[in-house]
Amino acid sequence: MDIAVLGPVEVRAGTGERIPIVGARLRTLMILLALDAGRIVSADRLIDGIWGDDAPSGAGNALQALVSRLRRAVPELRVEASPHGYRLVIDPDLVDAHRFARLAAEAPGRALELWRGELEFPGAAEADAVRLTRLRTAAHRDWLAREMAHRDVVPELEALVAAHPLDEALIALLLRALRQAGSPGRALQVFEDARRRLADQLGADPSPELAALHLDLLRADDRRGNLPAELSSFIGRDAEVRAVRELTTRHRLVTLTGPGGSGKTRLSVEVGAGLPGEVWRVELAPVRDPAEVVQAILTALHPRTQMVLSRIEPATPLSRLRDALKSRDLLLILDNCEHVITAAAETADVLLRAAPGLRLIATSREPLGIPGERIFPVEPLASPPLGADAAAASVFPSVRLMLDRSSGLALSDANVEPVVRICQALDGMPLAIELAAARLRTLPVAVLADRLADRFRLLTGGSRTALPRHQTLRAVVDWSWDLLTEPERRLWRGLAALPGGADVTAAERVCAADPDLLGALVDKSLLVLGPDGRYRMLETIREYGLERLDEAGETEDLRRSLADHLLELAREAEPHLRRAEQLSWLRRLSAEHDNLHAAVRGAIAAGDSRTAAALVANLGWYWWLRGHRVEGSLLSSDVAAMDTGGADRSELALTYAYAALNGVEGPTGFAEVEALFLRAEELAQGTTSGHPLLRLLTPLAAVFSGRIRAGVFGGADRLFDDPDPWLRAVAQMVVGHVRINFGESAEAAEADLSESLAGFRAVGERWGIGFTLSILADMAAARGDFARAVEWQREAFALVEDVGMREDLPQLAVKLAHQMWMSGDRAEAHRTLTVAREHARRAAVPEVMATVHHGESVIARAEGRLDEARAHNDEAIRLIETSTFAPQFGALARSNGGLIEGAAGDLVRARELHREALEIAVRTKDSPVIAEVLVGFADLVLREGDTARAAGLLGAADSVRGSKDRSVGDAERIAGEARAALGGPGFETAYRRGDGVTVATALEAALEGPVRRQ
Repeated sequence: MDIAVLGPVEVRAGTGERIPIVGARLRTLMILLALDAGRIVSADRLIDGIWGDDAPSGAGNALQALVSRLRRAVPELRVEASPHGYRLVIDPDLVDAHRFARLAAEAPGRALELWRGELEFPGAAEADAVRLTRLRTAAHRDWLAREMAHRDVVPELEALVAAHPLDEALIALLLRALRQAGSPGRALQVFEDARRRLADQLGADPSPELAALHLDLLRADDRRGNLPAELSSFIGRDAEVRAVRELTTRHRLVTLTGPGGSGKTRLSVEVGAGLPGEVWRVELAPVRDPAEVVQAILTALHPRTQMVLSRIEPATPLSRLRDALKSRDLLLILDNCEHVITAAAETADVLLRAAPGLRLIATSREPLGIPGERIFPVEPLASPPLGADAAAASVFPSVRLMLDRSSGLALSDANVEPVVRICQALDGMPLAIELAAARLRTLPVAVLADRLADRFRLLTGGSRTALPRHQTLRAVVDWSWDLLTEPERRLWRGLAALPGGADVTAAERVCAADPDLLGALVDKSLLVLGPDGRYRMLETIREYGLERLDEAGETEDLRRSLADHLLELAREAEPHLRRAEQLSWLRRLSAEHDNLHAAVRGAIAAGDSRTAAALVANLGWYWWLRGHRVEGSLLSSDVAAMDTGGADRSELALTYAYAALNGVEGPTGFAEVEALFLRAEELAQGTTSGHPLLRLLTPLAAVFSGRIRAGVFGGADRLFDDPDPWLRAVAQMVVGHVRINFGESAEAAEADLSESLAGFRAVGERWGIGFTLSILADMAAARGDFARAVEWQREAFALVEDVGMREDLPQLAVKLAHQMWMSGDRAEAHRTLTVAREHARRAAVPEVMATVHHGESVIARAEGRLDEARAHNDEAIRLIETSTFAPQFGALARSNGGLIEGAAGDLVRARELHREALEIAVRTKDSPVIAEVLVGFADLVLREGDTARAAGLLGAADSVRGSKDRSVGDAERIAGEARAALGGPGFETAYRRGDGVTVATALEAALEGPVRRQ
């Protein structure tokens, strides 16, 4: 037996099995007893801790009942009653809190491993919570003090000090760690910040230990140089500081490159501050004449150097500087070299050759380009993904910088979304973020996030003491623009029209670029060449280029050029998306995704319906496969709404078809989808296009117009002999699915699906293989063959994951988890549910997340965790409440809710939910769903004691499925107790005929009176 309270309460049996402690009061009782393990806890303390001011009358009896519940929940647990309270009979060392207290001093690292999350302690145990939390902080401090001898612990100590800003022992440890890491300047700043906090919040001076440490730092700071004492904190670049220091110790010239505002200057100062010896910084930004570079260096150097130079008096300033430095060891920082790059490079080359003790750091938007140079690109600060909560976002450097530079902005779950949007929109560029933070003095954060499309007008008002080109965002980028040649500016304007970047071919064809021009923009930090071979711009750089593109009157020409290039790619790719080589073509289209979206939107805005329809017709299946269905539906619908007089008829038919197909799981309503399919079918008539989807339109339109029914497949069966093997396989899959939905013979459905699977395997099309396998896996599970079901469902999931169908992955993972659970592999089932949840989070579609909650609810119910099951089921119903599609899911969720309430003993509520489920299911005419709902209803009837009616419901479920095989899972449990059969008007005839819809209708009529009366 092991009890864990340092985080969510857990009890583990001697076998290692986790025993759930269900209910907040039961967990509170467990905590209070465990904290005083082996000692009597008074009844008053327990009652106060569990109920507080809401203690019931007869609280002693209620406490006794709760203790009895705890004994039943954990049979191995010994809780002894005494006249004054209760005692948990257990070795205290088997409770993690006691074990932690013992280990904190002797083995702090092992002690810290016992903490698993936030404490759940009640108010009555607040003193214990404070004691353990303080002990945890002390253990963390002791552990880091030991670790400091082996590694850099500065980031961890900074996080701890941020959490405990008045803990002087922690602050002292951070000062020592910074000194050890070579950052005495930062250590002095940390001391000053701590001194100010202590004075402001406590009215106290630093402790003697801190004061002595500060004095040691001041005495050690005896280096000569002119580095500025920074007034603001340095955030988010610890790894870069260490890397550049390491480069500087091994190489004599290191150039920090990056676009304006990326933080090159500040990084160079932080690096220099942590290096021993003389460090001199030369600001070249004010220099306008390249011939003045040497004089700027002379002026920046210490007066002592000037005196030495005046005695030497060689012929030229460069010679004087070279001779004065040749015997000295120092680090020289040449800051902002880009506008005098040639003169800076020549000067650096002369000085490095003449002075072997000289090391040099240059900052520039492009490299110096001389022998021995090591280039270090200064990347933007990392930003959190959209959807991150406040706790997750707060650790990202861009967010930390914004919070530090903002006046009074505190991150919370209420404002984290606009904060993240700002950091992402500004590419994590430090200067832009600081300008945005300054603007927060006058604008709410959400308003600022919404208005960043006008960033160059909005982000002004930087520090008055900064260089003029750093006082507004536009000035930063203007500086780069002014340094370019006209061909370089033309390429910048052109590439700005490609939001997804470009490979060499696209840059050449769309922008008439050549490799030398591309290289020039990369060298000037205006383009970034990624490992995938694509050139990309930071969003701020791109927005500036778009403004210049519009000023030059080149926007429409670029739009047409880009659309022509992408349409050629899309037309070439489209047929390959239904063949074995689909993954490579999907990757090619995915690389161009943002550009493709921009091309369609640009054509719509320009009224170019011919180009817009052609793009949609060749991209619709890509959107479907790659999980961009909402986007595809909206774009297709917008194109269909244009004046399409100039569009090709077959491409227009495909536009309507993809608006409908992608809208099935998107924002389009059911009636609109039906109308779109019918319009596509109408347009396709008489066209000569060989596209297979156009030949599939009649069956698809039949599905959504209600023309398909049992034995009638809307013409899909006539495609079994189509010359296109992919279309034949799709048609067989459609027919098999229709047979299942209308309760026809399972054997016939499986035969069609097996033929479909063979066809898809022959052409190597992963979407078809995956979805056909998934349906076959469901059928195998329905007959109890869970090993085969798991095998097929696992393969289906892997194939669909390869394709990248984001909306479908969570649903397949949920089915796989359920089938694993039924096969007995429950641990793997729970891991698979976690995978499903993560995929659903990424898909960000409410209906998709609802399926995950439903799957978690079903398994929680089966494991007896009814509160958890109910919470998941309620959330699933809430998420689909306004959905216009998949009413079947609403029926299944309500049926599951009825099973939960039945198990909990609330038969009245269970009956309401089963009734709702049956009504919805019958309207859907979906036989598997009707069958599952009937099985659920049988559970309620059996709990009411009517085994005959329960057996009849199970028999009806079998009939609706189109198979006389007994169902498994819940049905197996119910059928074990049921023996007779239910009659009713028309029931026997329909049962024998296998007419599932009639069976369900007859059952509804038969149950109408009894259920309503109850």
